[in-house]
Amino acid sequence: MQETEWIVAEVPEGVSPDAAGRHGLPFILRVLLAQRGFTDAAQLEPFLRPRLSDLRDPFELPDMDLAVRRILQAVDSGEPICVFGDYDVDGITSVTILSGLLSEYGLKVQPFIPIRGEEGYGLSDPAVERCLGSEPRPSLLITVDCGTASGEQIQRLAAEGIDVIVVDHHETGPGGRPPAVAVVNPKLGDDYGYLCSAGVVFKLAHALLKTRRIEGVDLKDILDLVAVATVADIVPLVDENRMLVRHGLRRLPQTVNLGLNALMEVSGVSGYASSSDVGFRIGPRINAAGRMDAPEDALKALMTDCEEVAASMAEQLDEHNRRRQKHEQQMHEEALGLLEEGASSDGAPVIVVGSRQWHPGVVGIVASKLMRTYHKPSFVIAFGEDGFGKGSGRSIEGVSLVDAIDACRLLLEAGGGHHMAAGISLHESRLDEFRQAFGNYVLETTTAESRRPRLHIDAEVPFEELSLDFLASYELLQPFGSGNPQPVFMSRDVWLTDSPRHLKNKHLRLALRQGLVERDAMFFGAGGRELPDPPWDVAFTIDRNFFRGRLSLQMSVKDIRRSQ
Repeated sequence: MQETEWIVAEVPEGVSPDAAGRHGLPFILRVLLAQRGFTDAAQLEPFLRPRLSDLRDPFELPDMDLAVRRILQAVDSGEPICVFGDYDVDGITSVTILSGLLSEYGLKVQPFIPIRGEEGYGLSDPAVERCLGSEPRPSLLITVDCGTASGEQIQRLAAEGIDVIVVDHHETGPGGRPPAVAVVNPKLGDDYGYLCSAGVVFKLAHALLKTRRIEGVDLKDILDLVAVATVADIVPLVDENRMLVRHGLRRLPQTVNLGLNALMEVSGVSGYASSSDVGFRIGPRINAAGRMDAPEDALKALMTDCEEVAASMAEQLDEHNRRRQKHEQQMHEEALGLLEEGASSDGAPVIVVGSRQWHPGVVGIVASKLMRTYHKPSFVIAFGEDGFGKGSGRSIEGVSLVDAIDACRLLLEAGGGHHMAAGISLHESRLDEFRQAFGNYVLETTTAESRRPRLHIDAEVPFEELSLDFLASYELLQPFGSGNPQPVFMSRDVWLTDSPRHLKNKHLRLALRQGLVERDAMFFGAGGRELPDPPWDVAFTIDRNFFRGRLSLQMSVKDIRRSQ
């Protein structure tokens, strides 16, 4: 493993520690804001304190007027409706939000989520067949978080007399816009491209209530679900996304959704919720149901109006997550074993491993782990008994999986996704060929230096500045995530005041000192790491920690090196 290169950002021009801090912000916070492009006072206030009153007209989205007109037509005639979604957090929350709202309009709504292993993603033939087999058969089907690339299926549904409205955020397929009554998808317009499907559903709900109000229904009550989906789907936290997540996270501890409340209890979230809580505690438990082929459990948890059912289903989701973790640990260990046996040499620029024993719902998590451990683009594939497999890939900075898949297209049954995360289908007889071709692509399009692991550090901060007042100002930058990454700080000449304490799950607790100031810190996953002799340069992030009624600033170490 190569040594990580630390890249410390320069202080932006015009930001001085001697100048008066705008909005009373400390120098380091002004540095972070300037790095994010906020130097104009007119831009600064909406970023630091986004207001829901600044939400724009939902009818700016493509086909929104057509969707609202068709849905209200269904309301007036009492049509049976199906809301058909994906099995991940974004899809399940989208189904929950839209089904709940349409029920408030008096409609009989059938929420539907396909089973990942048996039916696959989106409007697959098996999923549609099961969906239409229930009574009453819907005359209007609304897809959420899927449907944009399902032109053929939508055409067949239309031939059977079923109208389709697509509410989605994915790219169109080769056939372009599907032949639906309406396609509410920002990717077909010029704006709002950052929204996840729950964000698009929120805009649809806004448009419906703006057109026909329902007494007692408040859009603010669904902001927490929108925030959970937006963070979990790793879409950019910019513009209205930032606004929705900021306000949704604030409402999360007092949520009116019984399932969310029960999920927070089993995952240990209370009193305060951050994007990290969603990303590492709440989201994985909802996702685990889909990964373990039981997405209806997550849907039932979020849609119930019974506290006992909510508590029971939250426990069930927690159990699914434990099963997912067990599969993940087993697959990760077996993948490491394959690498030791020569499945990918130390000098190879990529990792590609596969097995018939692996669960397809966990391949992406294991690929992500391997990528982080070895800093190599990685694919993990679960093969079936017929020899065909579904794999998931995760990449490093500078290597596009979309371009890599295109370069290896002749070896694959299918493939696509995003530059940093993608999926493939292939036969196991092609595994070695694909590994070789993928490696050749990376060698031809990158250099060893460009593939070197790098840690980008936003600013240097002395321990003495890490106060609760600093934390209060720092939290104005939240929520953190895609498009607004959590800042990484560094401090120099740091010493240990006690031996590192090894905790379970291979974590370290460190007692650190810089000058006369002491700080406790967590170094997650570093239990087996050999640390250099102090003094150290320490790279870290900070978070709020609330334990036994006491608020403190928590340091989370990202890396340690000898002081330079």
